[in-house]
Order: sequence, then C-alpha cells, then structure tokens
Amino acid sequence: MVTPYKHEPFTDFTIEDNRKALEAELKKAEENFGKEYPLIIGGERITTEEKIVSYNPANKSEVIGYVSKANQDLAEKAMKVADETFEWWRKTNPEMRADILFRAAAIVRRRKHEFTAHLVKEGGKPWKEADADTAEAIDFMEYYGRQMLDMKNGVEVNSREVENNRLHYIPLGVGITISPWNFLFAIMAGTTVAPMVAGNTVLLKPASTTPIIAYKLMEVLEEAGIPAGVVNFVPGSGSEVGDYLVDHPRTRFINFTGSREVGTRIYERAAVVQPGQKWLKRSIIEMGGKDTIIVDDNSDLELAADAITYSAFGFSGQKCSACSRVVAHEEIYDDLLARVVEKTKEVNVQDPTRHDTYMGPVIDEAAYNKILDYIEVGKQEGKLMVGGTGDNSQGWFVHPTVFADLAPDSRIMQEEIFGPVVGFTKAKDFDEAIEIANNTEYGLTGAVITNNREHIEQAREDFHVGNLYFNRGCTAAIVGYHPFGGFNMSGTDSKAGGPDYLSHLMQPKTTSEML
Repeated sequence: MVTPYKHEPFTDFTIEDNRKALEAELKKAEENFGKEYPLIIGGERITTEEKIVSYNPANKSEVIGYVSKANQDLAEKAMKVADETFEWWRKTNPEMRADILFRAAAIVRRRKHEFTAHLVKEGGKPWKEADADTAEAIDFMEYYGRQMLDMKNGVEVNSREVENNRLHYIPLGVGITISPWNFLFAIMAGTTVAPMVAGNTVLLKPASTTPIIAYKLMEVLEEAGIPAGVVNFVPGSGSEVGDYLVDHPRTRFINFTGSREVGTRIYERAAVVQPGQKWLKRSIIEMGGKDTIIVDDNSDLELAADAITYSAFGFSGQKCSACSRVVAHEEIYDDLLARVVEKTKEVNVQDPTRHDTYMGPVIDEAAYNKILDYIEVGKQEGKLMVGGTGDNSQGWFVHPTVFADLAPDSRIMQEEIFGPVVGFTKAKDFDEAIEIANNTEYGLTGAVITNNREHIEQAREDFHVGNLYFNRGCTAAIVGYHPFGGFNMSGTDSKAGGPDYLSHLMQPKTTSEML
C-alpha cells in the first residue's frame, strides 16, 4: 500500500517573511516580461513567426510574453513524434514515471513563490488564489504518482485450479490535453501529468490566454528527467490546431477542461471515426457549472453569508464551481440577503500584486464585456443590490454583484456567467429548494447550509451534483480529499484528484493461462 499523501499546505501571508518572499518573486517576474517562448516538440525548441501574446489582465498594456504558435504542419509533426515515442514509453517502468512526478513536485515546491508570482501576473489571481493553484499543481503530481504505484500491478481477479488469471492496466496511446485559463497551473498540470504517468504520450495545448505557465511546466518536467517526446508543447488556436488534433485518427483520447460550448463540440467531433482510425476515442470532458448554495431556515446565517461571499467572488467568480445561485428559505431570505450584501460591500477589488487584494480582474476583454452584458440582463430580471459596474481603464475589473428576487428560470439563474455575479431566489420549504437547485442543465457543485440532519440526508440523495458540500462553500476542492467532477452538462464526471482518475487514461487487459 502506498503511503497516503497529505496535501501541500497553503502559505500563510500574515507572516512577514512569506510576504517579502512573494514580493521579491513578483519583481523577478516583471524582469522576464516580454520574453519569447518556443514550441517544444520531441525536445526540440521551435520558434514560429506567428505568436500568441499573453497580457496581464490587471494591467492590459503589460505583455507577459510572446509564445510561438503552432499550425497544422507542426501539430502533425508533434503527433508523429508522440506516436513514435509511445511505442517505447508504454513499456517503461511505472516506478520511473512516478519518480519523474515526485521530482517535478519537489522542484515546484522549492520554487513555489516563483510560480505563484507568475500566476498573479499571467492569470490575475490574488495571492491566496494563486498560492492555492500552485499547491494544487504539486498535489496533482504527488497524488497521480502514488496512484500509478497503486495501480501498476492491476487488480486481483479470481483464478481456478486449471488456470491463472490476471487483470492489469495498459496505456491508451497519444492523447491531447486542452487545458483552461482559470486554474492555469493546477488543472493544466494535472491533465498533462496524469496521462503521462499512466504510460501515454501527450500533446499539450494550453489556453491561449495563459500559455506561458504551461511552458514553465515543460521546463520543470525536463529538469525532472522526462524523456523528449513524451509531453509536447503545442499552443495554438482551437479552430486550427485543436480541431485538427481532436479529429486526428492517431489521437487515442482527449482530456479537455473548459466551456460547455467547446466541450460538447469536442465530444461530438471525437465520436466521428476517421479513415484509418481503429479505436473509439476516449473523451474526458469537464465543462461548466451553475452552482447553488441552499440555505435552510435552521442554519448558521453568518456561516452561510461567508460561504456565499467566498464561493461567489473568489477569483472573481471565474471557477466552474463558483456559487452563482443562492436558494434561501423564505423565512431567512431577507436577513441572509442583507448579510451577503454587507459582506460584498467589504470586498476590495484591486491589483492582485497587492497582498491584501480580495478580488482582482477578470481574464480579458471578452470576459469583461460578457459579464457586463449579463449584469444588464440581471437588472431587467431582478433587483440589483450591490455592484453592477466595471472599470476597464487599466485592467479588466468587474465589481462583485448581487441580484435579488430572481425567478428560478431567469437567465441569471440558468446561464453560466463565469464572473462575480450571484443571484438570490427564495423557496417556501426544503423540497422546493432542492427542486430549484436541480433545475439547470448543469450538475457540478452545490452546498447546503443547515443544522437539520434529515435535510442533509435528503440532499445527499436528491441534490444532483458531482460534488456536494455541507455547511461550507461550494468551491475549493482538494486533491485526494474531494475528487472533482460533475453530472449532466458539467461533463463526464471523471473525478480529477480521485482514486479512479487514472483508469480513464488506461485500459484493462485480462490474461488467462491454462495450467
């Protein structure tokens, strides 16, 4: 049995030495602004004329760097390299592959503030959120390494006197990792290293908004000893490179995290059997959420208000797990709403390089405009209680926004906004609250704040989400503690950071020998 792993601790920035350490790394990060970053295919650095430009969302005139942009020819080159590499990588010792992850985790742990500083700049994350992102990346490497050691010998099956039977796992082949910009380090790292440690080769296409952190992961993996060609760095446009690789007959699996619109499109394309393709592509698709916190009439309202505020406005609501809906029992609705409004007014919105920042910018102009458009919709559908404005003079800042008295089927209560906007509606009893919570096409996270044990057990059975929390917020899943993934249009529920995640990236093979 592999020794259990306790998750990477978060940094306490009330300690002056920790604050000074991160401030120093923020200054170092600024010294690297404007650098150029190549593709990495089979260990070869390739520079292209066309570039992806990474901007600081808190200061839109600040260029973090320029990343070479892959085209279809380079994508095909990467596919051939990964395909050839797979033929020998699939037979490597699982312990060796796990050791690469353990060393990579140690490298990031030693340079933790460096990576956190980069996330503050490239992702616009406040210190607390950026530090948690870095810690989660470390956790994914450690956890999946240990999971591979647990699974390397397969699972026990029955044998008979006349035969010896075994079941073991083998890798799938070449896979495509298409990672998101919101957890630009953690999810990108997890969805890259999990297939690698399982014996697959990987083409990593990070979000075009945040590609530089993916290059930095490549450098870490190389330092940790990963052979050339196992993971290949191919940033590029979704319509050109992404579609080409999803459709490719040699692609064995797609590991995607992102929007419902893109995820369903990938799922549909991956289902088409291309000429020369001799397998059904495995699709691991994690999409969005429209996540609800239910507050019962028998509950701690101060705890509820804190949980709602953090879950709604942490990282500007740019989490698939963020609370964007509150369903409150009618008897406590007004009191709870007043408490959340007061707490929302205390949220400071400012440059995330400051250690006391609660909420920074949204990721880019498109997100800024989309969120403000939804706020205009909200003004027609409900009552604006606080917020409702933005400031794009320097960066993409949207003020935390609360709407009240919304109908459960309103757009604000149904459509994923992916920003710091939360809507309130009331329920006459707990049965109605569960009914409202379940009335979206999503099913990712949810929370119930209650002291009623019967209602907890009722929600455990009837609240249809992949991750359900009691008497806490609906965000902040920890690797190994809260395996993460959702139902319905939230995705394929592959449960990242859970005990069966690697099984999605391998296939079981049974061998039976007559004696």
